[in-house]
Amino acid sequence: MPDPGESKTAASGDNKLSCFLCGKNGKRVGRETVHALANPGLIEKRGSPSGFFFCASADCEVVYFNGDGTAVRTGEIRSPVFQKDAGPDVPACYCFNHTRRSIAAEIAGTGKSTVLEDIKQKVKAGLCACETRNPQGTCCLGNVGQVVRAALDWLRKAKGVTTS
Repeated sequence: MPDPGESKTAASGDNKLSCFLCGKNGKRVGRETVHALANPGLIEKRGSPSGFFFCASADCEVVYFNGDGTAVRTGEIRSPVFQKDAGPDVPACYCFNHTRRSIAAEIAGTGKSTVLEDIKQKVKAGLCACETRNPQGTCCLGNVGQVVRAALDWLRKAKGVTTS
């Protein structure tokens, strides 16, 4: 029986389900994502007939969860999670290893970033594997754009440039 506090369930085929730990909506991810990134054998031990959802909440240790109460936590996956780890060397782009540090360094050195264009070209060439490398199971461009904007904002403030 579903938890009465949940408005949507994984079994219904909806694309969102609330994380049982933090209460925020998660987004459905493919089994290939969870199997590729969870520690070996973890999913086989726990099982999950209803599929998994990604919890992007920075304050929650759950990375993947389902309507059955199964969870994969940050210490149970092979990679740091961009949304949950603010470290400078955590990838914003898992396929091409662009980190917060590498993006900020390019912007500090040149005043601009070429990372979005680089990723788009490589994606167009079929070189990405977001569904098995990125813990959120989807393209990283949103995350990368966020890092680029933050680094550009920092650079503007450091140079005393204000925007209105």
